[in-house]
Amino acid sequence: MPPPSLDDIRMFAAVVEAGGFRPAAQRLGLPASTVSDVVRRLEDRLGLRLLNRSTRGVMPTDAGRRLLGGVGPAFDLINEAVGALHDDEASPRGPLRLSVAGIAARYVLPRILPDFISRHPDVRVEVVVDDNVVDIIEGGFDAAIRYQERVAGDMIAVPIGPPVQRLVAAAAPAYLERHGEPRHPNALTEHRLIGHRLPSGVMVVWEFEQGRRTLRVTPSGPLITPSIELRVAAAVAGCGLIYTFADVLRPQLEAGALVPVLEPWWQSFSGPVLCYHGARHTPAPLRAFVAHVGAQDQALWAT
Repeated sequence: MPPPSLDDIRMFAAVVEAGGFRPAAQRLGLPASTVSDVVRRLEDRLGLRLLNRSTRGVMPTDAGRRLLGGVGPAFDLINEAVGALHDDEASPRGPLRLSVAGIAARYVLPRILPDFISRHPDVRVEVVVDDNVVDIIEGGFDAAIRYQERVAGDMIAVPIGPPVQRLVAAAAPAYLERHGEPRHPNALTEHRLIGHRLPSGVMVVWEFEQGRRTLRVTPSGPLITPSIELRVAAAVAGCGLIYTFADVLRPQLEAGALVPVLEPWWQSFSGPVLCYHGARHTPAPLRAFVAHVGAQDQALWAT
């Protein structure tokens, strides 16, 4: 015979506390007959009488008192645990694992994450930087920060960071003196291009846009690396042209170490998004982070 359910024992405890089946049924919002049947079923499963019934009410037997004394602390622990879950709404706690594209980890999270951590000290944030498309569930992540075109259709996507970003092509003055300035993307076949290969092995193709025209160029040149630091250093040293996010090259452009080229063809696109599966029960740390992201002032991303 299966053990009695916790619900049956809770109902028995409610009858003892209320002093009868009818008042217990009123508190529980159930028919008195249902409450009586449950307690009788519990007694049958245990093979013990738990209540002495009389016209004046009910009283627990010795077995009933022992049962209540044994399960009381367990019920207290259950109530405490359930209450702690609701407390997480106001003070979330626990892990938050994020898979983040490299550019977002460098230029978006530093403006958002420190304040979130300060506001929610019991949340443990782990950020894994990865430019590959990672399955969130299989990877054990709560959410990812990606660009819209790399987000599956069954996921919720919340804008995070600048609403619009663009790519910038540039080269060092010394390089342009030696090789000349390209005036059209088609001229890039005659230039040395610093390339970016993803860890997956895919080469990042340079895309240029003007009106409805899109031109694609596969970099071929002296350096191919996933390291943005190496690509920028090589470009500043005059090794070739670079094409990457405006945020990356802003310091070098402002200092004159790099000169913009092909500006009419630079590509613009929507900014990154925080994406996650829209499960019914979203972990409290993730809910808190989504709310924090949604409350960000867009002036934060003004350039």
